[in-house]
Amino acid sequence: MQGLLEELEKRMQQLLRAMTQARLQGDDTQVAALSEDLKRTQAYWASLALPDTEATQTQPTAAPAAASRPAAAARPARSALPLREQVCQALTLLTVPTAPKVLSQVHEAFFAQPLNTARLTSLRRDEERSYRASSTNRTYYICPALTCDLLAPARALLALSNWPLEQRLVGPITHRVHFLTAALRIADAAEQRTDDDMASGPLRRLLEHYSGNIPGYPVTPGHVNLEALRAAAKDELAVHVQDDANTRAEAAERARTKLDDADQIFGHTLHDANRARRTA
Repeated sequence: MQGLLEELEKRMQQLLRAMTQARLQGDDTQVAALSEDLKRTQAYWASLALPDTEATQTQPTAAPAAASRPAAAARPARSALPLREQVCQALTLLTVPTAPKVLSQVHEAFFAQPLNTARLTSLRRDEERSYRASSTNRTYYICPALTCDLLAPARALLALSNWPLEQRLVGPITHRVHFLTAALRIADAAEQRTDDDMASGPLRRLLEHYSGNIPGYPVTPGHVNLEALRAAAKDELAVHVQDDANTRAEAAERARTKLDDADQIFGHTLHDANRARRTA
């Protein structure tokens, strides 16, 4: 849970900075929207960090934009949040670039409903167009992960633009590192849920998928041991994490040298590179 609290605290700091910038620009509409986002995020932080009695007094009914834990007794049938904020919720929980199908499963398990994955391709394109038109309007953008070798968009992996560049890169063993990292994050988030939630179809299937694909986890049909899941994931993660971190750090250095700000977020394509050589 500590990791999730830290992510929420970072999100609150980002929102405060964005509100200050919007005020200086005289954009009252943006200030109001960011203020509501900040209130929801603060309330969710309180629901995790404070005793139940205090969190109940401070928590509004709306879910925060970056992450939310809906009440088990009253899950809404449909989220009022835009799709990009639903994607942000799931990515903030996982902290790693993730495929749309898994994002949808995570959102269903923790935020009441699956994502409309058919719209995610157009959403990603809209995000890039918006950034290139005016890169200061939003606190984050939905963007692709980037490959370490070509610094190009990785196929079907979404990330958040406000993550460090190293966090958005994928190398030869990054997919496994991400799988294990996601397993740890899901186990932490699941620990905050009720027994009824744990027994629910979406969350149970998600936990079974991750626990069943990690060597060393003692599989017990119909039951997921969160502590054992964490231990098995950490053991395997320790084998891969340093080599993967070195690969991504080297790729990030190349990206900062060769790519402009937009391409460091959305990547470049071979078509763009060939066009640049012809122009030169």
